[in-house]
Amino acid sequence: MPVFLNTSAEDFETAFSDLLNIRRDSDLDVLDIVNEIIRDVRQQGDAALIELTEKFDHHHLTPQTFAFSEAEIEAAITDVPQAEREALYLAATRIRAYHQRQVPEDARWVDDSGAELGWRWSAVGSAGLYVPGGLASYPSSVLMNAIPAAVAGVENLVVCVPTPDGKINPLVLLAARLSGVKTIYRIGGAQAIAAMAYGTKTIQPVDKITGPGNAFVATAKRQVFGQVGIDMIAGPSEILVIADKDNNPDWLALDLLSQAEHDESAQSILITDDAGFGKAVAQAVEKRLETLERREMAGKSWANYGAVIVVRNMNEAAALSNRIAPEHLEICVADAEALAEKCIHAGAIFIGAYTPEAIGDYIGGPNHVLPTGRSARFSSGLNVLDFMKKTTISKMTPESLRAIGPAAATLAASESLEAHGLSVLARLEALNDA
Repeated sequence: MPVFLNTSAEDFETAFSDLLNIRRDSDLDVLDIVNEIIRDVRQQGDAALIELTEKFDHHHLTPQTFAFSEAEIEAAITDVPQAEREALYLAATRIRAYHQRQVPEDARWVDDSGAELGWRWSAVGSAGLYVPGGLASYPSSVLMNAIPAAVAGVENLVVCVPTPDGKINPLVLLAARLSGVKTIYRIGGAQAIAAMAYGTKTIQPVDKITGPGNAFVATAKRQVFGQVGIDMIAGPSEILVIADKDNNPDWLALDLLSQAEHDESAQSILITDDAGFGKAVAQAVEKRLETLERREMAGKSWANYGAVIVVRNMNEAAALSNRIAPEHLEICVADAEALAEKCIHAGAIFIGAYTPEAIGDYIGGPNHVLPTGRSARFSSGLNVLDFMKKTTISKMTPESLRAIGPAAATLAASESLEAHGLSVLARLEALNDA
């Protein structure tokens, strides 16, 4: 059973702090293993990728078969049922439309001194997108990673996806095709991250790596950061549902389980102002666990990390939500819009009883690659800007240099950076002599 908390209890603050600070990531120490894998890939290149793929994914590759051929992709996607094909196409269309609105504009203007200032946005040259393929295969992750990159204008997009025993979900290949990705490597794990970061004879290095993965993938991304950019270090999935009693307990139970079934370390929390309703939702979760396909995994998640929190009012609920800073936040209350305005720390917000979080995972439009582990306090979900960079622009005229140059020289002198100041003063002197 999950933990039941009540803000009226004397020990609530201690119990809530324990809930916030509970460690949900893997206890497995993977750093040494990952560092060894990265070292092998850097030193041995393709040979290391072949050996590691045989070791972890149990099938043999050659440099010529690292990537799926066009014929293999075409043959695989022909097997995708029409209903799934149409659903994936609809998802891609909606995700692309949403992200196209995020494209920023360049700017140039002349300020009061006469200086011309501005900025210019440009895409990163290449991006490597990691797609899980172990315990579960997620074509939706292909769309969520590749489409924002394509919208940003990234010219070279590659996907790495593990293919255990040589098997691949055809939907992953179709999603890549719909997203504009041409190169798909059947390589996974930390070795895929290392290959994309440092390159091998066959695989070209990229500028940025994005996408979710297990502890080995996450650790590898952390280790190669600086050599390449990364999106984030994602931890186990999580959902917070804020609901009043005027909701269907079974619906909310399914929403809580939608994240619990991802991972034994996932966390599902319900906040409500009605204790009886909280118990009803918990009972509905237990009933659904009797028949859920992933009941063993979801059951462990719910038992070890689940929580039902009873609050005095919805202002308390908003305050607790901001402390939790959840990856996914569902708000199912009478005035959900007003409460959503008060919830400022969340990766994604789903407003109203007819907006289950699962819509966001697949078809809503916003990205489902979101900050976890309370990092929504300071970071955002994956978006077009993650694949772009801003270059600032400055253009001085003689008049503007006369207006602001002396102050620059003064500040340079205060920092004892003589050449800085002289580079400005030399120009000012030339202007005065003219």
